[in-house]
Amino acid sequence: MKKLLTILSFLAVSCFASSGQDKDLHRLQQEFVDLRFGMFVHFGLPTYQGADWTDPNVGPEVFLPAKLDTDQWVRTAKAAGCRFICVSVKHHAGFCMWNTKTTDYSVMSSPLHRDVLGELVTSLQKEGMQVMFHFSILDTHHRIRPTIPFNREKVDFIKEQLRELLTNYGPVNTIMFDGWDAPWGRISYTDVPFPEIYSFVKELQPNCLVMDLNGAKYPQEALFYSDIRCYEQGAGQKISAETNRLPAMSCYPLQRTWFWKESFPSDELKDVDRIVRENIIPYNEAYCTYILNAAPNKDGLIDENAVAAMKRIGSIWKNSGHIVDVPQAPAPITDINIAVGRPCDSSWSDDMNIMDFANDDNFGTCWVSSPAVKDPWWMVSLDRKTPVNMVVVTEKEAGSIKDFVIEYLDGGHWMQTPALRQARGPEVTGRVHIHRFPTVPADAVRVRFKEWDGTLAIVEIGVYSPYRK
Repeated sequence: MKKLLTILSFLAVSCFASSGQDKDLHRLQQEFVDLRFGMFVHFGLPTYQGADWTDPNVGPEVFLPAKLDTDQWVRTAKAAGCRFICVSVKHHAGFCMWNTKTTDYSVMSSPLHRDVLGELVTSLQKEGMQVMFHFSILDTHHRIRPTIPFNREKVDFIKEQLRELLTNYGPVNTIMFDGWDAPWGRISYTDVPFPEIYSFVKELQPNCLVMDLNGAKYPQEALFYSDIRCYEQGAGQKISAETNRLPAMSCYPLQRTWFWKESFPSDELKDVDRIVRENIIPYNEAYCTYILNAAPNKDGLIDENAVAAMKRIGSIWKNSGHIVDVPQAPAPITDINIAVGRPCDSSWSDDMNIMDFANDDNFGTCWVSSPAVKDPWWMVSLDRKTPVNMVVVTEKEAGSIKDFVIEYLDGGHWMQTPALRQARGPEVTGRVHIHRFPTVPADAVRVRFKEWDGTLAIVEIGVYSPYRK
């Protein structure tokens, strides 16, 4: 009987685990938005330095939080109404906050010699709260930088770190990448291949959402390289509560910077009444979960003034969970835009706004068709029989394009893409027109514009090849 009960118990756990993997992306996005509020924690070597971007040669010996208490972090978050903590497991200097076998540049090589992440996860589990990870692809200590050549070894190093994080610490709600295809990181999605990393995360934890802090670059109307649209408020990225229709995240530090500084115990903090009134409440109603950073000090404790501020939030605002239904968004764009920098051509352009601005990977420039052209077109040349299954057209002004045709060159013949979704179809969000179709072999891709209002101005035309292992 005892053996039978053990088997039944195992089967029950297995069934529960399997059912937890059946969630589709929209449901996961809804659950993320329903969390509404979380606490960010930046803690590590920069805590003991004067800058958030610490010297990557500083040794682990400086890291010694004598009173480290992750239970205190969780109590602080819970008092504010937070449903989760997002912890920076590796910031830009590459110091790891977990027990890793990939490097000796970690908490395990410090005088503390304790798995800080493991302790935090245990503290969160005791309170029934979730964990999210903030992970920097940019890693200045391990020389993962844009000006140093990339190789397979560096990608495998990143993947092994992710394997540890996503297999040793239980369910992870979200992993937030940083320093990747961002102005402050400049590591491209081809240097470290986004489709490969995205697929790898989903293989390890199918229900783990992937976010990248790339809100400074991509249009706000579509999910480019992110399951959740991300805004780093401190970097000037601010969500529009009036126009946003995507599942989103906005993060901001309660204190002056992300990591603790000597003046923090006596510094004036952000006005939390204003944060609740102007950020949390309107952002939640606009499908956005808010994450407020409270940085632990050198002892490993959150300062009293920050604890009081978080408690104040909990006293004036209650996290009631679900309040809005997230609209169904087009699937995230996760493959590489192979049109970037390729030879291109077009019909006559207007003044200096020539065809090259439509595939320069810059959403601040655009190709403008000459008003004299009645049948404008734009074309990009590819390698012979390149597999293509998606074209994304981003216009300068939403709604100006009414109709266009996408064609591909195969064996000297122009063919219209199969299963074409017209511009007024379901995958048009604001300025962004996403067209997915069965994979075709293309020597070139051409877009012919048939109907538009006003000036035809195209910010970017992306051509995507499906990811293959």
